[in-house]
Amino acid sequence: MPQLERSVSTVRQPSGWRKPTPGLGIAEQLAQAGEQVAVPKTRAFVAVKRVGAYIGLKAGDLMLLDTLGAFTQAQDWEEGQRPIVWASNAYLMEQTGFSLSALKRHARRLAEIGVISFQDSPNGKRWGRRDAEGRIVEAYGFDLSPLAARVEEFEELHVELLAEREICQRLKRQITVARRMIRARIEAAVSSALRGPWTQFTGFFEELLDRLPRRHEASEQLARLLGWFKELQARVEAAYLKATEASVPVENTPETTAQVPEKTQEMNPREVITDPHILITNQLDPVISNSSEDEEVAAVVHNAQPEDQVDRELEEWVAEVRKKRVSLDLPTVLQACPEFASWARNLEGFVKDWGDLHRVAGQLRPMIGVSEHAWNVAQDRLGKQVATAAFALVFEKHNAGEVASPGGYLRGMVEKAGAGELHLERSFYGRLSGQAA
Repeated sequence: MPQLERSVSTVRQPSGWRKPTPGLGIAEQLAQAGEQVAVPKTRAFVAVKRVGAYIGLKAGDLMLLDTLGAFTQAQDWEEGQRPIVWASNAYLMEQTGFSLSALKRHARRLAEIGVISFQDSPNGKRWGRRDAEGRIVEAYGFDLSPLAARVEEFEELHVELLAEREICQRLKRQITVARRMIRARIEAAVSSALRGPWTQFTGFFEELLDRLPRRHEASEQLARLLGWFKELQARVEAAYLKATEASVPVENTPETTAQVPEKTQEMNPREVITDPHILITNQLDPVISNSSEDEEVAAVVHNAQPEDQVDRELEEWVAEVRKKRVSLDLPTVLQACPEFASWARNLEGFVKDWGDLHRVAGQLRPMIGVSEHAWNVAQDRLGKQVATAAFALVFEKHNAGEVASPGGYLRGMVEKAGAGELHLERSFYGRLSGQAA
């Protein structure tokens, strides 16, 4: 019980050298929960490494975590114990090769994500001692108890990620089949000079190809893309079939028809060819001109007018698809907006869906000065999911000093969306590219 009181007082009354945040408070709560369970050290570290990238840990964070874990002993992970490490900064810097600022940055991220906690002494120094059996009697430093508390959570998340990965791979294979069929049909139609809206099909096909995720993707995004590819494939197949059927009369040229009597006579050399029979074979033009398939005939006439109706329907379909299109997924938003993601995890813990992120946006809105009216307008006109993504971007830019008036910036995004000029995906992928660089 005294240890619990000391932990709470550490969060509420900081020593002055560490700024308290909601994330650190959550980490301390996890540490208290971790003290109540017994988890083998190996199991704990395997669990966190399997999902490290997904929850926001970087390679340097995991290296520091490994270094801290090397100082703990098996009995430290038993129920009622806390695996606390009191290694000095100098020793950790020597073991990891980090500078002091990098060491502090990685330690802070581990704590904010809820993998370790800081067990601070009154003077902010790390120290500890063990009894004759090797059990920690008293210690101040890096507390790895949150890791023990979250082992089952990480293991369940790993199972979900494996299932998600399998779904994504299946969707990718189906997309590959669909786009190959589309490309093959369009190329065959163009090479055969078949009539049809192949230019429009090609343009939209290339646009869909540009939207294929390059790095991170979610099954929802891939399923949406697959639906668009399949619908485009169906339209291309229908146009190709119609064009090939319409081109059949072209093959009945005068040269071909002139051969009919000759072939007939070869088959029946002794048969007398009657006038009616000759009349029919020599007057194919009137037959074609009287055909009920006027649209197909127009397609094969050299100077025929464009199929305005087909083009118009295609353009309307493309416009409708573009209106429905929101290809942003949760991991992309969280990775492109690390500051917003940090606050989200501090407030919600593990962010599992857009609903969690929407609640976070509602809580953070007053912090950056976005009025409730502006937020409600954004939700009404953009929808909750797009509005949440837009707010995350505004929050991130405001914290980076790129946006001085978050409320005005959000209203501007809403106006752009109304004019069809809002391209959130480009902004998020641009931020990801900047991080990679």
